[in-house]
Amino acid sequence: MQHKVLKVHPADNVIVALQNFKPGEQIDFEGQTYTLPIGVGIKHKFVTEDLQTGDSVIMYGVLVGKATQPIKRGEPITTFNLKHDADHYGIEKKQPYSWQPPDVSAWKNRTFMGYHRADGQVGTANYWLVVPLVFCENRNILILKDAFERELGYAQSEIYREQVHELLQLYKVGDLDRVHKMEAFLDPSQVRTLDEPVTKRPFKNIDGIKFLTHEMGCGGTRQDSEALCGLFAGFINNPNVVGVTVLSLGCQHTQTSMLEDEVRKRNPKFNKPMLIFEQQDGTEYAMLTNAIRETFLGLIEANKIERKPAPLSALTVGLKCGGSDGFSGLSANPAIGHLSDILVTLGAKTVLAEFPELNGVEQELINRSTSDEKALKFIHLMQDYSAKAEAVGSGFDMNPSPGNIRDGLITDAIKSAGAAKKGGTSPVTDVLNYTEPATTPGLNLLCTPGNDVEATTGMAGSGTNIILFTTGLGTPTGNPICPVAKISTNTALLRRMPDVIDFDCGPIIEGEQTIEANAEEMLEYVIRLASGEVKTKAQQLGQDDFIPWKRGVSL
Repeated sequence: MQHKVLKVHPADNVIVALQNFKPGEQIDFEGQTYTLPIGVGIKHKFVTEDLQTGDSVIMYGVLVGKATQPIKRGEPITTFNLKHDADHYGIEKKQPYSWQPPDVSAWKNRTFMGYHRADGQVGTANYWLVVPLVFCENRNILILKDAFERELGYAQSEIYREQVHELLQLYKVGDLDRVHKMEAFLDPSQVRTLDEPVTKRPFKNIDGIKFLTHEMGCGGTRQDSEALCGLFAGFINNPNVVGVTVLSLGCQHTQTSMLEDEVRKRNPKFNKPMLIFEQQDGTEYAMLTNAIRETFLGLIEANKIERKPAPLSALTVGLKCGGSDGFSGLSANPAIGHLSDILVTLGAKTVLAEFPELNGVEQELINRSTSDEKALKFIHLMQDYSAKAEAVGSGFDMNPSPGNIRDGLITDAIKSAGAAKKGGTSPVTDVLNYTEPATTPGLNLLCTPGNDVEATTGMAGSGTNIILFTTGLGTPTGNPICPVAKISTNTALLRRMPDVIDFDCGPIIEGEQTIEANAEEMLEYVIRLASGEVKTKAQQLGQDDFIPWKRGVSL
């Protein structure tokens, strides 16, 4: 049944509007009547009692801000009357934590069809990777990309090139009237579907060849070079990658020996083909010719690997949000949180990133940590990150974007309390710094920025082979090697951006489905995605976003 409002936690002194309310409307809820002095927009919150300057605002059962001026009962919280605040946390406040795992009998013997690697990992895809160790090689990477993708059938639809071609023909005959009216633009359905290849693919067991570019590798700190090599090593070791071609100039900070060391550090059993070519060994033509020939031979061997059944415990699933709204913490985030609880009960790994969006819920995660050692590592990473942000004048309180605020996420603590729901309720089994591999079954906390692409890039570098990405406003973010499924918090978003959204949690808000039922339906989708039966919209669009987290300065 559709509700008009929602109180998330019994201790909360704010109520969430599930629809738009006009000034003067009366809301009857839990035996109380609230008269709204001013309008309250959908996804926003109004207070349940008169608040004075300095009074606490509680949501999700935690402190999310302090009133900066008096707020009357029924008035909404805004950026004008509320400022970010959060509870203090520490190991000395750690409390015992007990957890009741969900019933997973329905999935105990379920499998997905994955690519089994020699080291025991199982991929949900089979990608060949091509990377530059330094930005000087970006041009050569793009040359290889054009050659391989066009000839092997991995190039994107040329609908937009066809549109430009048609406009050009109209221009040549002087028909500018049709150009201005955009009559030249074709209906995509009349051209071909988004995921239909331009050329028939000769390698049926290779999901794609992924070409990365970046602006790092030299001229920065040694720390950044080491982090870049660690990130590439994580991508190469990711179970979705079958082999890699590496282009190096030769004189840059990120030496090939550094990359090889980082790969071996993450996986002593590493045995994938890693083809390395240096431009300063000879001419560009010679390097690219050799790279093309050897990569093609590698693809022939990689194509011999076929999908085979694997238990769900072999999955490593990333939990991410972006373009969040006031419904994120009510529908999509708790839904993938319940899905996470199911997976970790089955023995799988889940990875919750975005440390700036855990601000205010640190103590809960400390309490859930399986050891003091893990809790202390989490505290150190959070405090170190927060201090560095404040040192450049950008504390965690500045995290919410204009879109977040417009749709009800007034403070970072409100945003974080809802974002943390993605981690479900299971114990925290490990805490990882950026680029550290996820090796422990259970819920892992990974230190990354909240930035969508820097976070998804870091998650893939730590070994996720699927990322569930919740969004209330809509974002096309994808990843080169890790399928990123976009989960909408509201059905209106699905209707508005069907070419971006993969799964809808809107029925939770509409009162048509419970969080648990929605999560279980989503898990069935995840199994199909892991088996290669469906492609995410980001995969269909070729949305291969890659941004390393640059922590140092340029020199």
